[in-house]
Amino acid sequence: MTTIHNQLQLVSFDANDIPGLIALSDSVGWDYDEFEIRTVMMSGKIFGHKNAVGKIVSSAAIITYDTNLASIGMVIVHENYRGLGLGKLATQKCIESVSEQTEIMLVATKDGEPLYKKMGFATVDYVHKYLADHYGGALNITSNEHKIEDFNEYDFADVVSLDAAAFGDKRSKFLANRIKQSKHCIVVKDHHGNIIGFGLSILGPINLILGPIIATDSKTASLIINILANDHNGKLRIDVPSGHGEFIKWLEQSGFTEANTPPVMILHTEKMPTRNNTLFAIAAQIFG
Repeated sequence: MTTIHNQLQLVSFDANDIPGLIALSDSVGWDYDEFEIRTVMMSGKIFGHKNAVGKIVSSAAIITYDTNLASIGMVIVHENYRGLGLGKLATQKCIESVSEQTEIMLVATKDGEPLYKKMGFATVDYVHKYLADHYGGALNITSNEHKIEDFNEYDFADVVSLDAAAFGDKRSKFLANRIKQSKHCIVVKDHHGNIIGFGLSILGPINLILGPIIATDSKTASLIINILANDHNGKLRIDVPSGHGEFIKWLEQSGFTEANTPPVMILHTEKMPTRNNTLFAIAAQIFG
């Protein structure tokens, strides 16, 4: 074990490492592509191990938000290198890259949960991961109260504010990167022209990912999904925070099936960041 450890180097990855990170993701059946990894790199940092010939064998990413919150994800260890504590070392490197005052959240896999508990993370919530082979929602969901428009750069400040209240911290850098990456980004306006919600879709190699979705109520959230998903021919994914029973019922009627409910865990605090219950879908598990 010591010999293998001596041949491994814990590094900070850059754009040249993207192909190796995609290969690592593929090796465990995850679907990170170049666009997703670029967004992660532009919004945070990715650490991990390379072996003696420069092959990437582990990774962990940390995304830092504007004030006092960060999110960890993309914790992957190649199956040939399991049992050496590489996931823990890479995650620890992420934790050490921010101040001790920074609250750190993550959405854990079943395998990862015991490790994170040992590292001091506590489970504070759950996320409902929903998948669909194709979207079967109602084509005729309409709203006379709200107007839906394509996102315009003038909307950005309002979108950041809405997201901050929904998520629990401002994340302007991440949102700017995510909107650039998106297939479609829409905003919902009330009859006074104020933005009251927004949503975006990301076209991944396997799924159309729906999120973040911010809305005043489940009907508006359904309206946003309907517009983002309607023209998509293929698989979809959405990760819904707990507490949205009515919305989940609608998703299940629209062809979505619950795949699992991973725990949300947190470090350096005992509770979730303050949220106003308007976050109907997270951006992705890596982004908290």
